[in-house]
Amino acid sequence: MLDLTFVEGTVRLAYLHRAGTRPPLVCLHGFGSTKEDYADLSMRPEFRDRSLIFWDAPGCGASQVSTHDALSIPFLVKVALAACDALGIKRFHISGHSMGGLTALLLAHEHQDRVLSFMNIEGNIAPEDCFLSRQIIEHAADTPAGFAKGFIDRVRHRTEYGSGLYAAALPVKVRDTSFEPIFTSMVALSDDAPLMEMFTGLPCPRTFIYGEQNCHLSYLGDLPATGVEVIEIPHSGHFPMYSNPPALWAAMADFLERHDPNS
Repeated sequence: MLDLTFVEGTVRLAYLHRAGTRPPLVCLHGFGSTKEDYADLSMRPEFRDRSLIFWDAPGCGASQVSTHDALSIPFLVKVALAACDALGIKRFHISGHSMGGLTALLLAHEHQDRVLSFMNIEGNIAPEDCFLSRQIIEHAADTPAGFAKGFIDRVRHRTEYGSGLYAAALPVKVRDTSFEPIFTSMVALSDDAPLMEMFTGLPCPRTFIYGEQNCHLSYLGDLPATGVEVIEIPHSGHFPMYSNPPALWAAMADFLERHDPNS
């Protein structure tokens, strides 16, 4: 555990860190997931010598936060930077899925000197990406528990790959009180912040990774012209780490191999 203190509150951060000889990879999970989404990387031969760092975002998994009112994407950026500092990680590759992709985007935009490359796995870069988080508005409930139950039921019946598995794990992976502050922050940023400009304007190598069921995203065809590599993961939707992890890990390893310093 890492004990971190901020103006907004205190955090006990549950994390996994494996030292290695190759530049570090920091992986940020999506909402309602945990660090274990990435744990298999430590067993993959492509990542054998890679330093790996994963943690449970506050409000998820085994991490604790003194007040859930503190939760927002900008707060998760503060936590990520503090965790890297506490672990002595100065410069790193970063990967983020969904909520983690949005967190990683803001971090990479604000601290460009620290990020070697950015793998955005369906992280929010446009309003259309709020198909899950916007439910906090479209399906408002009287209590956090009521919203969480309704959200889980709706996700369980979606037809996208991985949705059933994701829904089944939500009750043990995320606190009911985490939905409203994080989803509200995600929607506000997706609607009002220049996320696409931030992403395409980053000076580091970038890739946008998506599941084939989301090939309808309106911006996919525009990204290559901005220097962003676009990678489709077959047989998957929004959760490629659940539906086709070998293909996702292979794509990540290939991208890192091509963009390691001095590679």
